[in-house]
Order: sequence, then structure tokens, then C-alpha cells
Amino acid sequence: MLRSLKLTALAIGLAGASQVMAGTDLTVVSFGGANKAAQVKAFYAPWESAGNGKIIAGEYNGEMAKVKAMVDTKSVSWDLVEVESPELSRGCDEDMFEPLDPKLFGNPDDYVKGAIQSCGVGFFVWSTVMAYNADKLKTAPTSWADFWDTKNFPGKRGLRKGAKYTLEFALMADGVAPKDVYKVLASKDGQDRAFKKLDELKPSIQWWEAGAQPPQYLASGDVVMSSAYNGRIAAVQKESNLKVVWNGGIYDFDAWAIPKGLSKERADVAKKFIAFSVAPQQQKIYSENIAYGPANTQAVPLLAKDVLKDMPTTPENIANQVQIDVSFWADNGEQLEQRFNSWAAK
Repeated sequence: MLRSLKLTALAIGLAGASQVMAGTDLTVVSFGGANKAAQVKAFYAPWESAGNGKIIAGEYNGEMAKVKAMVDTKSVSWDLVEVESPELSRGCDEDMFEPLDPKLFGNPDDYVKGAIQSCGVGFFVWSTVMAYNADKLKTAPTSWADFWDTKNFPGKRGLRKGAKYTLEFALMADGVAPKDVYKVLASKDGQDRAFKKLDELKPSIQWWEAGAQPPQYLASGDVVMSSAYNGRIAAVQKESNLKVVWNGGIYDFDAWAIPKGLSKERADVAKKFIAFSVAPQQQKIYSENIAYGPANTQAVPLLAKDVLKDMPTTPENIANQVQIDVSFWADNGEQLEQRFNSWAAK
């Protein structure tokens, strides 16, 4: 009798544990805006509907110092965080993120090359591109050289306040072919060349930090052209005349990573959420709600042709773009961001 009571108690305990596991609330931190709205439709709402627990959705601007402080002080309150590839690489090197078993995410051949990393999984492909307001410009710009040409295209320019992307664009404006950008940027002379080119444009630059700003600046006429995330421009094209120039864009993954220091139970639920978000059906819904390419290529046949035309990964759009060099930014990011910040402050 005693033994059966113990077994019953154990069974109740295990059932309770599995319920906790199944219904664990996850704090998921992303970059907000149109991207977050698409994530809600594609990932958060279906995850909750399936009885997996609630998603507490937060947002940030990519400040890795916040993640590092949580990990260092063993006070991790985020279960999952969205990061760009260079930050993922640096975070992996600095032991900030949980290692992930690639087997959790199915066949690696189903993903765009580079999506599955040792401690993160790319869940969409996006581009930083040039955008302009066709209502404000008589002639359409076609390259970063045009972006730097304030004589023929007078007006302010929007650029992201940081070295990453900005230095690459400066070199392309100075005549470097997209395929050679990182070869040139790897040298001290190449870095000096990029900053010298930025000097030319500095009086005309209006900096942006959040992805929502470029479409706002363009729509209001504060700037005539801006670097921008392609999905943010696509999200407002129905009610505006904003256009994208794919030539010289830089494409990258955004990945999910799990900050190190979560309990095993929470980390396991977070891993299940990642696997859920990269399933073809979820990827399809995501790309239907924002113009970012699915990381899982099995989602591509599920998408309509008119959706595919705005994707950074279609053959014609990607032809003259550059894939961000993750190892370059992991090795040089800190030094170049410091140099950029002191340059911008002058």
C-alpha cells in the first residue's frame, strides 16, 4: 500500500513537472517593430495556441552589454534573444550563449548556408539596403556612389549609427566592388579609406539607431535616401512611395540564442521554441508578414510569387549583394566600433 502511495505521489510529481515544462512562460526579446509583429503572428501566437505556455515579448536595440551583464552576474531573465550574426559569433566565443545540438532542427541541408550555428539558429535572412522616397527624387539612385553624390541628389542621408554596414557602404561608394569589400576593409589602409569617404558625407548624415527610423525619416522628407532594413521599407510600401535599391545591399541572418545560465528546464523549452520557429509552416507565415527570406528553404515553395519578389534571397535581388563577413566583425568589431564612435562624436 505504502509503495503504491509512493508511486502515485511520484506519478503526480512527474505529471506536474511535465505540465510545468509544457506550460513554461518564455521571455523572448527581439528588435521590435514590424519584425516583432511578424514574429507574433508566425511564432508567438501559434506557440501559445498549441498550449506551450505564454510568450512574454520584450525588445531591445541589440545591446550585447545587457546580455553579458545578465550572464556575468548569473541573473538571466531573458530565455531567448534575437541577435545578428556577428554578435552571435562573438557571444559564442565569449561563452555567453548555450550550445545547441544541430539535430534539434532537422536536416541541415534544408537551411540557407550558415543558418545553423554552434550556439544560435538563424530564423530569417534580411538585408540592409539603400532606400529612397520616389516622391522626393526626380532621378532614382542606383548605387552607393549616388548616395554619396550630394550635388546631383541634394539633401540629408540616413545611416545607421555604427561601424558595421556603414564602413562597407563607404567603400562601395568609393568604387570597391561588393565582392572585394571585406578584402579591402581587412587592411588598415582600407579602414582609413572608409573613414575618409565618410568624412565627405558627414555634414549630410542624419544618424538612425532603431529600425523604425529610416522609413519615418524618408516619409517625412527629413532625408532623401537612407540605409534601412529591407523589411521595414516593404512594410510601409503600400501607403508610401518608398523604394529599395538591392545593388550593394548587405545580407545577414537574425538568429535566436539562449543566454547562458538558464535552468535546464527553461533552456529545453527555449530550444523547442527555436525548432518550432524554423519549421516550414511557421517560416512561411513569417515571410508573408514581413519581407525577410526564410532560413528554412523548405518554406520557399509555400510562398506566393508576389511575396517572393520582395525577398532579399531571390536570385535577382541577391545577385549584387554582399553576405556579411561574420568572422571579420567578430575579430574587428570592438576596435572599429570604438573608432567609429570617436569619429562620430567629433
